[in-house]
Amino acid sequence: MESWNVFFPQAQQVEIRKEPLDPALGRTEILCRSVASLISTGTELQCLRGVFDAGTNWSDWVKYPFQPGYLTTAEVLEVGPDVTGIRPGDRINAGHSHAQYFKIEARDAYPLPKEISAEQGLWLSLAKTTQLGVRRAELQLGETVGIVGLGLLGQLAAQYAYLSGAREIYAIDPAESRLDLLPKKPGIRPLPMNAEAAREAIRAATGGKMLDVVFDVTGHPSVLAQATLLVKPFGRVVLLGDTSVPSQQPLGPNVVSDSISILGIHASKNYRDWDHPAMSELFLRYLIQGRMDIAPLITHRYSPMDAPEAYGLLANNRSSAMGVLFDWTRLD
Repeated sequence: MESWNVFFPQAQQVEIRKEPLDPALGRTEILCRSVASLISTGTELQCLRGVFDAGTNWSDWVKYPFQPGYLTTAEVLEVGPDVTGIRPGDRINAGHSHAQYFKIEARDAYPLPKEISAEQGLWLSLAKTTQLGVRRAELQLGETVGIVGLGLLGQLAAQYAYLSGAREIYAIDPAESRLDLLPKKPGIRPLPMNAEAAREAIRAATGGKMLDVVFDVTGHPSVLAQATLLVKPFGRVVLLGDTSVPSQQPLGPNVVSDSISILGIHASKNYRDWDHPAMSELFLRYLIQGRMDIAPLITHRYSPMDAPEAYGLLANNRSSAMGVLFDWTRLD
């Protein structure tokens, strides 16, 4: 059996290669055929760029040749003899790299309900990451929120913050094309500027009080210091974007004097009683109920054979696209 797979042979290079795949299954494994996979633009462009501080998660994880991707919807083709709860023909979400065919342990697959489309199922991992971030912030009804960076994670964070009862959500991004994709809801205020410029705009809008919570979703090392200036004393800054060069990430001038909390969160973690299956089920329930919507966020669909073009688009002008996916059915 052979599978087309996306690779970064080295930094700044993208290839799609056909490689052998042994279809023999272990007792608890499943064999899958990808339907679609979504590019995690922030994470995968960092991996493609290849600039990491020593000792970071990035430098330990990314070794070339590297297989990017972790947002996949697939059809189950076969299951091992000890697999229960998953059958051939089921659709699953998997944290697997961009690949036509793959094998995984059944415990690492999340079966998708029939009401959820293949494209909706792609967003589970990003939805859990942002749900964790909003939980980490412990938002209260009526609090004011800033979101710096309206890429994939920022868009989902805005929807979660709205559902959590934020009074005002200031969505901060210099790319107006990204702000145009925000839900048209009362209380969501787009600010087409960077975080530094947003300081005076937020000061004016809040009568000088500033914000309760700010989410830094950029992964850019300069933004943390700017984000700490957007919150009031005892405010919280949640890092949802993980920079690959923390040595270049200054803390900000008033963190101690203003008693500001800087809160990190990672997708691998649970938060209190909310584990990954529970967070997945909640996100899918919100989609089914129409309380969250990812359809407007998918802007580009590519054949996997055009992977170099897809990554080139994002590397050259990331704000020109939002959700960029590979449609693996084009290879059938």
